[in-house]
Amino acid sequence: MKRNIRLTIEYDGSRYQGWQRLGGDSNANTIQGKLESVLSKMTGENVNINGSGRTDAGVHAYGQVANFHTDCMMSVNEIKNYLTKYLPSDIGIVEVSEASERFHSRLNAKEKTYLYRIAIPGVSNVFERKYLWYFPETLDIKKMEEAALLLIGMHDFKGFSSIKKTKKSTVRTIYNIEIKKTKKEIQISYTGNGFLHNMVRILTGTLVEVGCGKIKPEDITKALESTKRSDAGITAPPQGLFLVSVEY
Repeated sequence: MKRNIRLTIEYDGSRYQGWQRLGGDSNANTIQGKLESVLSKMTGENVNINGSGRTDAGVHAYGQVANFHTDCMMSVNEIKNYLTKYLPSDIGIVEVSEASERFHSRLNAKEKTYLYRIAIPGVSNVFERKYLWYFPETLDIKKMEEAALLLIGMHDFKGFSSIKKTKKSTVRTIYNIEIKKTKKEIQISYTGNGFLHNMVRILTGTLVEVGCGKIKPEDITKALESTKRSDAGITAPPQGLFLVSVEY
């Protein structure tokens, strides 16, 4: 019986085309592709790795979770040391552990938390510039929090995604949205049972448009009811987004 190995991974997505391996494009620069290449050399097997979610090009992770099956008998510490040695320096292995035979990092995920970071205008962020959205206007946090409350709960978030047609459900539950302002940035944290493609970035873009007065908090309800992409806000750029953690 093959072992099932679980990885917790952090990465700087700045120079990658996202998490997901891109079909037969051997030149595609993806996180999944880098991991599978190193794992296949380590095990002598054709390794396929499952990720908890497919982060977009330019998106980062503090706690992406993935798993793969192998006959390799290296210890979890040896696996971690090998990956640390041969992976690029912008992909790090936080933890390696044995998982149950049936564990699947995406299908078994119960809760995910994402963080989006927005720079405050006029404040220098030289060392964090690649990981923030430089939105040029001052944002009204209270209005953003008022709008965020309307997003919490179970809703059809089709209008807050880039999905055009799908047979799968677009209903998701957001448990919490927390907006925090520091001296240099605004941090928006989202926790839910799952997120659609580009959903966090569109939620962020919508809250930012509320914060700068372009749309009203109550327009959130209209966007949820219509499920039309045109009724939600802009899509925030990828560099400010981080996958923080996945719970099982």
